[in-house]
Amino acid sequence: MQTLAPKVLDIREKALIDQTIARHEGRPGALLGILETVQSANAHKFLSMESLRYIASETGISPARVYSTATFFSFFNLDPQGDHVISVCRGTACHTRGSRDLLGKLCLDLGLSEKDLSESSDDGKLALTTSDSKFTVRTVACFGQCALAPVVEVDHHILSHVNERTLQREVNALTHGRR
Repeated sequence: MQTLAPKVLDIREKALIDQTIARHEGRPGALLGILETVQSANAHKFLSMESLRYIASETGISPARVYSTATFFSFFNLDPQGDHVISVCRGTACHTRGSRDLLGKLCLDLGLSEKDLSESSDDGKLALTTSDSKFTVRTVACFGQCALAPVVEVDHHILSHVNERTLQREVNALTHGRR
């Protein structure tokens, strides 16, 4: 059995983390600010295990607490994200208005298989990235926009009363660089 050595952070990543820690030091919620800044600076908008370990060692916060914070909040990603992120609401109002079918059609259009859909985590959350890393499809528990159901977020832009045609038009615009 082959083991993989952990990736080592490069000097720029360490410098960014060091500066971020210094900027947030002593502030309430410092860890959240540190994680947010580090994730935002990453080209693929995620927190690597190496960066989490380094944050823990430099802040004196236990690795378990850093990891549990990063996994508790759905905003943080532990896997690389696609160039475009599409989040489909799975709340009750959106579900009753067809968000499950929207999700299935979106995954089909992007070449994500039924197997990928069925392998979502035990808590029902889904985060799949296309093989070309152009799109990540995620589910969220609720956007709190129930009157606008079904709701889909595309690159941090909320779309309301979404149907398959609307979603397909958005994906096509992103695919062809028109958005």
